[in-house]
Amino acid sequence: MKSTLSSYLLFLLLPLMAYSEPSGDLMVFHAGSLAIPFKEIATAFKVEYPKVTVLCEAAGSRECARKITDLNRACDVMASADYAVIDTLLIPDHAAWNIKFATNEMVIAYTAASTGSATLSSKNWHEVLLRSDIRYGRSEPNADPCGYRTLLTLKLAEQFYNLPGLAESFAAKDNRYMRPKETDLLALLETHTIDYIFIYRSVAEQHGLQWLALPDEINLKCPKLAAHYATVSVELSGATPGTTIERRGEPMVYGVTIPKNAPNPEASLAFVTFLLEKEKGLVIMEKNGQPGVVPAVSATFSEIPPAQKPFASAP
Repeated sequence: MKSTLSSYLLFLLLPLMAYSEPSGDLMVFHAGSLAIPFKEIATAFKVEYPKVTVLCEAAGSRECARKITDLNRACDVMASADYAVIDTLLIPDHAAWNIKFATNEMVIAYTAASTGSATLSSKNWHEVLLRSDIRYGRSEPNADPCGYRTLLTLKLAEQFYNLPGLAESFAAKDNRYMRPKETDLLALLETHTIDYIFIYRSVAEQHGLQWLALPDEINLKCPKLAAHYATVSVELSGATPGTTIERRGEPMVYGVTIPKNAPNPEASLAFVTFLLEKEKGLVIMEKNGQPGVVPAVSATFSEIPPAQKPFASAP
């Protein structure tokens, strides 16, 4: 009888014994534009998983990917401002799947001290920023999606305003103010080293900047204009030295994955789940100006872990 009772108690306790609460360090590489929401998400995650220490490291999304592919840096979660960075630089060698989770839009940010801001409008911004007495900043296209999205926006603006050569004029101006990621430009703007920056709306709002909304035809915001955005493209460095890839315009969408060699896979899965849950991570993303798009179609749906499949859909 005693043996039978012991076996029964063991049977009841097995599920609890099999469960191991996530613990240890969790290294998260993420886009610069995710710095503020991910700091809040990490704090909220810590409340639910007190044994996990979340270490966030911000950089341009392509630079984040290079840390994994070229520098062999240990990374548990990679969150990119452009889901395509994961598709083109990490999958299939360094990651197996990709989940889209948020969106944004391009704006022009400035301050009250910015030269020409009193007359700036959606009709004349290109004239103002190209003035010789005005300086503007943008991020490096080969390091940061905001950088190549700036070029895509300018090419779309060239079409929209019917101004041949507009994108080329911008590309040739003020290159000394180009930085590795979009958030690196904020100090230059606040010290009036530059007057304007091309940046995401969420970042402008999070930092209390004034910003100019751009027409939907050029701001890379609207899914309904996907075919129109795809009429322009930029050439970027490829996955291996000496190669290039073409990045066509499309509505901007963020992506997240767990590298294949993540040191802490258990905590990684818990963090990604927390990020993608509507009442947890996505609430924080929404509050910070980055609306969720979960669930969204994933070309890698079959590779997504079972517990995370509800956050995506098959093609």
